[in-house]
Amino acid sequence: MSQSSTLAPETETGQGKTFLGHPLPLFNLFSIELWERFSFYGMQAILAYYMYYSVSNGGLGLDQEMAVGLVGAYGGGVYLSTILGAWVADRLFGSERVLFYSAVMIMAGHIALALLPGALGLAVGLILVAIGSGGLKANATSIVGSLYRENDGRRDAGFSIFYMGINIGAFVGPLITGWLQTEIGFHWGFGAAAVGMALGLIQYGLTRKLLPAEARVVPNPLPPQRRGLMAGIAVTAVILIALAVLLGLITAQNLKWVVVGVVLIAAISYFWVILSSKKVSSTERSRVYAFIPLFIASSAFWSLYQQQFTVLPVYAEQRLDLNLFGWQIPAAWVQSINPIFIIIFAGVFAVIWTKLGSRQPSSPTKFSISLLVMGVAFLCFMPLSALAPVPLLAIVGILLLFTVAELMTSPVGLSLATKLAPKAFHTQMVALFFLSVSLGSTMSGVLAGYYDPNNELPYFGIIGGLAVVLGIALALCGKPIRRLMAGVH
Repeated sequence: MSQSSTLAPETETGQGKTFLGHPLPLFNLFSIELWERFSFYGMQAILAYYMYYSVSNGGLGLDQEMAVGLVGAYGGGVYLSTILGAWVADRLFGSERVLFYSAVMIMAGHIALALLPGALGLAVGLILVAIGSGGLKANATSIVGSLYRENDGRRDAGFSIFYMGINIGAFVGPLITGWLQTEIGFHWGFGAAAVGMALGLIQYGLTRKLLPAEARVVPNPLPPQRRGLMAGIAVTAVILIALAVLLGLITAQNLKWVVVGVVLIAAISYFWVILSSKKVSSTERSRVYAFIPLFIASSAFWSLYQQQFTVLPVYAEQRLDLNLFGWQIPAAWVQSINPIFIIIFAGVFAVIWTKLGSRQPSSPTKFSISLLVMGVAFLCFMPLSALAPVPLLAIVGILLLFTVAELMTSPVGLSLATKLAPKAFHTQMVALFFLSVSLGSTMSGVLAGYYDPNNELPYFGIIGGLAVVLGIALALCGKPIRRLMAGVH
């Protein structure tokens, strides 16, 4: 089948030119996401250390348990904000414009972390990065989905290529920020993240004309008479949050639980809004119902996977042998291991899904396999508990399992969200997938509070075992979920 017969008319750009056999606009989205992830993961690789290192070592001197909980809550906040970015795109400005201004906000956040001292810089920087990253992620993903027709066999492969761009940035970012933090200081690392985002903005500005016209369309415009009401709700929400902080209702200690509660309320509300909308057909409604168990499975997966940023930094510093050929590598560099594997294997998975076409495993099957593999990865930590220190090669092997599980969930989940999405809620359905990532990310901080380097067996055994059980349960429910998906594979 020719390219012109598989692409919507508005996505045929570049006079037939392609990017690795895919629509040319994929290159622009691949690049902006690469630089955004460079800055995001570069900053996040040193964030926990910045919080719990002593002041004399350049940190803020927070309690370690509180620090990892805050990292989890911050990660949850990033993905929670996708719902805001998606709503603004679908109702007010369109995906392309929201993507651009979100990138500007991210750069400003990294500048704040680099230049503003202490808790002020931390708060301002993380809020700006969280909101900006949420807006960028939801809309970049939505635009990728718009490049393909519903049954285009290249769709999952395209998302895998897009995901490879994410992980190139995720690989390089921690290497640079981790080295700068070790050699010069934390704020230099945050500054490097700001420079990376600035490069991404320049690239985006030069190539944004390649994006399809659909990216500039507001699919479900907010009526003018309701804009004042929505503005009032937004201002009221900001005031209530500020009052809750001032009155001590929201604190650094309980923030992770606040985020968990907000995400659960948001997810339930969003499912209700979409399912009850008169703009959703019966077939679309069935597909949304199919997404509910996959949302739960995705949340469970991310609660384990995102411990790379909560438990793993502590594990890397306190349990790993970081001596590499006589040189003590920065602990933050462990964060670059998983992206190396993604870069290697994302293309492999893309080719596999393309070759298999309609014969590839269904999305529910891929999700169940990812949970099983993730559970096995956590169980693999158990034999290492008797070693002191743990060889670096051991964590490399475990993170390879993380990679296999991730490639069965993340690019597949992004693609699935766009395939199951009702037309009136296209970007917001992507935000629902990111809400599962938000819930899982926050729970990774909650779970990290129970991790004890001196007594690891119960922690890794219980969590790994539960993941295996959940993966088996999802596999058993595969057939009814596929029926609800109404023809979507």
